[in-house]
Amino acid sequence: MVRHVIVWTLRDDIEDREQVKADIKAGLEALQGRIEGLLSISVETSPLPTSNADLMLDSSFESFEALKAYSVHPEHVKVADTKVRPFVKIRSCMDFEA
Repeated sequence: MVRHVIVWTLRDDIEDREQVKADIKAGLEALQGRIEGLLSISVETSPLPTSNADLMLDSSFESFEALKAYSVHPEHVKVADTKVRPFVKIRSCMDFEA
């Protein structure tokens, strides 16, 4: 199994931050069951005050190949291009075998 964890910081000029976070969460979590090899996906939108990021994606895949396929899957790309990338200032990612 491969874990794929991303932490995002939203752009400073985003006015309705809670709505943007809700849209990212809804878009990404809707991919569950729609992409082969994607075992689980969840987005955390309520960081504690000690955090220096706004959202976290926590997902798991059957294999590294499944993660690579997810990264270019049209449904994932659509969510990333419309709900995530336009609003993000910083993206940090860590993939690892679990």
